[in-house]
Order: sequence, then C-alpha cells, then structure tokens
Amino acid sequence: MAVQQDKKSRSRRGMRRSHDSLSGPTLSVDQTSGETHRRHHVTADGFYRGKKVVNTGNDE
Repeated sequence: MAVQQDKKSRSRRGMRRSHDSLSGPTLSVDQTSGETHRRHHVTADGFYRGKKVVNTGNDE
C-alpha cells in the first residue's frame, strides 16, 4: 500500500493542482456562413472547412 513519506503542505498541494482547471471549448468561425463552431467539428449547417459534408434535414 502506498504511504506518503512526508505531509505535503497546502502550498505544494495548490501548486500541483494549478494545472487541473478546465478550459472552455476552442471556437472557430466558419468560412462560408460565418457561423461560430467548435474547431475540427462540422457546423450545424453541415459544413466543414467551407464544404458541405453532411446532409441536414433543412437543406434545399
């Protein structure tokens, strides 16, 4: 069973946890429609990198 050798101080604990925070999703603007979407993901309209890749229900 793992047992620590010495007690870690509140400062050391906080320094270790300083990189554990979550960041928001990385967003990008679509080239054709100007819609904001997550990077490397298809937009709600079905476009990816300026090209139509998915047929959605509300297409012409």
